[in-house]
Amino acid sequence: MSWKQKTDQDVFNPSEIEQRLQETLPHWSLEKGWIRRKYKTSGWKGTLMVVNTIGHLAEAAFHHPDLAVSYAFVVVKLKNHEAKGITHKDFELAEKIEAVIMWQPAQEQSALTGTPDDPRFKYIKYD
Repeated sequence: MSWKQKTDQDVFNPSEIEQRLQETLPHWSLEKGWIRRKYKTSGWKGTLMVVNTIGHLAEAAFHHPDLAVSYAFVVVKLKNHEAKGITHKDFELAEKIEAVIMWQPAQEQSALTGTPDDPRFKYIKYD
C-alpha cells in the first residue's frame, strides 16, 4: 500500500515514512519514531519567532509537537500520540510548519520584499 492510500488514522511504517519525507519534506528525517526537523536561526530573537510560529500552527491544528529550543536553533518533532505513530496529521502539520517558517517573499512576485540581506535583520538561516 502506498502512503497515499493511508487513511487519516493509519500509522505509517518506517519505509512509508522515509518515502513520504523524501517526496514532500526533504529537510525532515525519521528519528526514534518521530519525524524531526532542525531550524537554524540567527539568535534568540529568531528562535522565539520560530517557536511562536510553530506554537500558533500546532494549536490551530490541535496537534502538538515536541520542541527543543536553544539560542540559535529549534528542533521540532512530531508523532501522533493517540495513534502511537506517524500519521497524515504529522505530515500535514510538518508541511504547514515548513511552508510558513521557510517562506521567502522576495523569491515570489510580491509587494512583500522580505528581510533585507543584512545581518542586523536576519533571523533564520534558510536552506
